[in-house]
Amino acid sequence: MTTATEILPDPTQTEGSRVHPIVHAGKWLAADLFSTLMFVGLYAVTHSVYVATSLAIAAGVVQIAWLNFRRSPIDAMQWISLGLVVVFGGASLFAHDPRFIMLKPTLIYAVIGAVMLKPGWMTRYQPPAALPWSRDVAAVFGYVWAGLMFLTGALNLALVVHGDPKTWAWFIGVFPIASKLALFAVQYFATRVIVTGRIRAAAAVAG
Repeated sequence: MTTATEILPDPTQTEGSRVHPIVHAGKWLAADLFSTLMFVGLYAVTHSVYVATSLAIAAGVVQIAWLNFRRSPIDAMQWISLGLVVVFGGASLFAHDPRFIMLKPTLIYAVIGAVMLKPGWMTRYQPPAALPWSRDVAAVFGYVWAGLMFLTGALNLALVVHGDPKTWAWFIGVFPIASKLALFAVQYFATRVIVTGRIRAAAAVAG
């Protein structure tokens, strides 16, 4: 008989050698926000929009060039990210206002949240044996993840408009990763409890 341990998804990988989608998303989010985080650090140290923005743009260009040199596939979102760095970075230089480049994470999280609104997007990453027990749970958490993306983008926008660069730097460096880890833990343990309960109930009915 299939046990809860056998059918529950591993927190770091799915069937075969595929990486868990949340881990995968976290990796490319970190890569995508590389130029933004560089801007944060440089601006905190130099307090110069010119220096921080110029080097952030350069970092985005070098990142794409390095991927191309290694013949690694470049995702459309990475091109979009570079475009946002150039456009908003250029606007920051022109207007002498760092808030333009600080808007980049809001747009990125809005796009990710919109993609995660697709019904059942998370179920495809679960082992087939788990789906009869957890398909509805995964669907609900799929929407919860989308909500977290929109919330992060909205908070970022609020800090860009009403906050200051120092507060924003703390937020972008702490909240996104901390909130994702917290939600991942809640989802994993909630799914384990629910699936285990359903398996036991089914076993009791089967006698």
